[in-house]
Amino acid sequence: MPLETPTAAASKTWDTTTSAPVVPEPSTPPATPPPRKRGWLGWLLAAVVIAGMAWAKAKYFPSPTAGEKGGGKGEKGSGKGGKGGGSGGAGAKVPVQVYVVAATKLSDEVASTGSVLADESVTIQSEISGKITSLNIQEGQPVRKGQLLFTINAADVQAQLQKQEYNIKLYRDQEQRQRTLLAKEYISRQEYEQSQNALLTAQADLAALRVTLQKAFVRAPFDGILGLRNTSVGAYVSPGTAITTLSRVKPVKIDFNVPSRFAQSVRVGDPVLVTDEATTQKIEAKVYAINPQIDPVSRTLPVRAVYANTHMELRPGGFVKVNLELGETAEALQIPTESVVPVASGYTVFTVKKGKAAVQPVNIGVRSDKVIQITKGLAVGDTVIRTGILQVKAGDRVSIQK
Repeated sequence: MPLETPTAAASKTWDTTTSAPVVPEPSTPPATPPPRKRGWLGWLLAAVVIAGMAWAKAKYFPSPTAGEKGGGKGEKGSGKGGKGGGSGGAGAKVPVQVYVVAATKLSDEVASTGSVLADESVTIQSEISGKITSLNIQEGQPVRKGQLLFTINAADVQAQLQKQEYNIKLYRDQEQRQRTLLAKEYISRQEYEQSQNALLTAQADLAALRVTLQKAFVRAPFDGILGLRNTSVGAYVSPGTAITTLSRVKPVKIDFNVPSRFAQSVRVGDPVLVTDEATTQKIEAKVYAINPQIDPVSRTLPVRAVYANTHMELRPGGFVKVNLELGETAEALQIPTESVVPVASGYTVFTVKKGKAAVQPVNIGVRSDKVIQITKGLAVGDTVIRTGILQVKAGDRVSIQK
């Protein structure tokens, strides 16, 4: 196949002899506004924005302290930086107030609440049914033992009593005649015993009627003060109907409970400080009876004290506060109540040792609203933290404030 030889393209030439070259007209550029000079108001707005951003950064994004910078460098690998961070953390101390443990006298007291009871109290009722014929009840007034309070209509009982007395007279005459006949052997002993039994039965029925008649006259069972009556003369009453109350209020009893852990410490004759809630008057009573059993529900020991109540200081049914004195400890360790921290395993306190906070488990004893007795865990001279406990952790350095 024959090879074709490419031919070179003829070069383009300009004919300068016949005409002048055509020069293209320049295109018109788009109209643009001339740049304007920035005024002083724009510069002022920019300065205000920059100042605001600088203030916000300084307030909400503060720069790290020297200690923190040291710590950061330490984290990147510089050993010196790590030391700097440690010294910066050690310099922060928690301000606290402390209490130095000292031996003090402590009166062992148990605080409780109690109720005032009358020495004797009964509800006056009728034992038989009938209409009240007389009522000798002066409400709120004292009465003596055996004093007549009211009577029940017992006319039917009196009639039966009189009838029975006539029967007894007849049975007694029959018994005497039968005895004479028995002595002469005109009758058998069995016949005589029948007449004798009739007499004895009639006498027993007469005694029962006399007891029923006595129930119609209701008398005071002991010295005391009458309450308010609930009925009037002419009313029909039945057995169990409450007529009034009778209470002996000199002396009075005070019932209260103590926790079972103090059961072995309570003794008959122990003084009891009683505060009346109504008058805030304080009086001193004495324990005179202790229940032999601990209440299995409340785990408390019922105790009863007595007070003479000569001037009617306490009224039965009142509520009182009781402080039972169990003795006195000469060298007790007490600390403020706010220093004790309850935990799952018991109680702890924060102590200060070599300028650092340390956790110390303790056992508590008698407590009040201000101080708590420590029975185990502390010694005289120990320093206990009493404020700032929520901010303190074990090992923190503390600054003791006065």
